[in-house]
Amino acid sequence: MTDKDTQAAKSIAQFTQHSGVKLCSEEALFRILSDGSWLYQNSPLPTKFARMFSHILHNINDEYFLITPVEKVRVAVDSWPLLLVDVEENEAGFCFKTSLDTKIQVSKVAVIVEETGIFVKCNKGLVGSLNRACYYRYINEYLSFD
Repeated sequence: MTDKDTQAAKSIAQFTQHSGVKLCSEEALFRILSDGSWLYQNSPLPTKFARMFSHILHNINDEYFLITPVEKVRVAVDSWPLLLVDVEENEAGFCFKTSLDTKIQVSKVAVIVEETGIFVKCNKGLVGSLNRACYYRYINEYLSFD
């Protein structure tokens, strides 16, 4: 993700809001599959568009929406809205890379280790799941079993 992409994402995010925006349709127009890929009306969505839309994705009361200043669109999610494919530790905690080639910075307390998997609490109510490679890397490099 370039600096230009990061700035665009921040600009988009500042204009999204939860309230006051009407739902466009009761039907989910977008779907996020378990492998992290996105569909729009059951057709594959190019990654560059999925990446852009991921910046305005929200979880509100266990439902997913893309929210702009003028519209709200329902999104169906098969398992988790974010698939995390790589991780690096830094001073602030961890920086995870998503399957859409975006980065998510979280504190160490945002990482939840459970028997069913490793999950990361992200902004806007979203939770990411580590893919297999990221899962094993996280276990090997950042968990201590002493």
